[in-house]
Amino acid sequence: MEETWRWFGPKDAISLAEIRQTGARGIVTALHDIPYGEVWTVEAIRERKALIEADPSLGLRWAVVESLPIHERIKLDEGDLSPLFDSYRASLRNLAACGIEIVCYNFMPVLDWTRTDLAWPLPGGGRALRFSAETYAAFDLFMLKRRGAEADYAPDMIERARTWFDASSDSERSTLLATINAGLPGAYDRYDEKGFQAILDRYAGTTRDVLRERYRRFLEEVIPTCEEVGIRMCVHPDDPPRPMFGLPRIVSNADDLAFITGCVPSPANGVTLCSGSLGAGAQNDVPAIARRFAPLIHFAHLRNVAKEPDGSFMEADHLDGDVDMVDLVGVLLAEQRRRKDEGRADWRIPFRPDHGHELLDDGKRTTHPGYPAVGRLRGLAELRGVIRATERHGGRAA
Repeated sequence: MEETWRWFGPKDAISLAEIRQTGARGIVTALHDIPYGEVWTVEAIRERKALIEADPSLGLRWAVVESLPIHERIKLDEGDLSPLFDSYRASLRNLAACGIEIVCYNFMPVLDWTRTDLAWPLPGGGRALRFSAETYAAFDLFMLKRRGAEADYAPDMIERARTWFDASSDSERSTLLATINAGLPGAYDRYDEKGFQAILDRYAGTTRDVLRERYRRFLEEVIPTCEEVGIRMCVHPDDPPRPMFGLPRIVSNADDLAFITGCVPSPANGVTLCSGSLGAGAQNDVPAIARRFAPLIHFAHLRNVAKEPDGSFMEADHLDGDVDMVDLVGVLLAEQRRRKDEGRADWRIPFRPDHGHELLDDGKRTTHPGYPAVGRLRGLAELRGVIRATERHGGRAA
């Protein structure tokens, strides 16, 4: 498996030289400065690629795009979408022309990943990302005041949310709003309570089936171009895998992935296997999902979560939590061997240590939430050990 590392570009607090010290050689990045819907030009792609490869002694390469964002109007089916699809296809062609073949993306409406705490305290002084069901409900019910939200919560959860809200300060509420917005690392839109409600109003009447059909259209528009130029698209699961703010989520479980990959059956229409996103769903057996969709896994995010009965969860150590990481790594290695035996040039599955606890001196520099240096390095080292041990035992854990 190819070790990769997410890098947010020249403004990232973690340098390319430091990434090389982790042992990873593949860079996962995007052109975050380009607004959604605009074309990624060959010149812009080559400039970023040249920056990654500028020091030959590092041996780095741009391995995966994460992500090429889908404009919100496509998810809304709003207005004339032809120019947006044309731009997306042009960007795909330009990436392929520059030798970049794997594109991770998501189809989550309004927000990407959502957490309520970005610095949950750990024993010894570390910090973790956390999703608290009651804090999220407090935001939805009493800060956002979303119309009809009460129907989505049990009475005891409404009471717990009210207790949190009544005890919270203006500063805590402001921090929560910023935290909810933090899952948009490259987006230009940030929302206050009124802005949230305004974008939610634009989704009025968008059911699960309606959103699925909009996604189907997106795939029908772009996958033929991917096949033409050799791009492999891989959808990222919803994070968390549940409806959010009254909006459906349609990439949350095995049935969703079966629908998506069946819409336009093609090796170009694949999956990013995110063990943490899928693992946050109580119904999801992540290794089983990986086995089912193994031929279509083009990229993997490996992290772990510890779930709670009320739907809360916290980012766990990479080898702890609720996902059997040893079993999952075995599935990925078995699929990789199958591809190699077929003689495929692209047999290696790139993966990255996803998220990570803030450890040691991580707090001394500002990184994107969930993407500290030491915490991810620890995760990568642990995963590297599991991979090496599993390979030594013929693809099976000792």
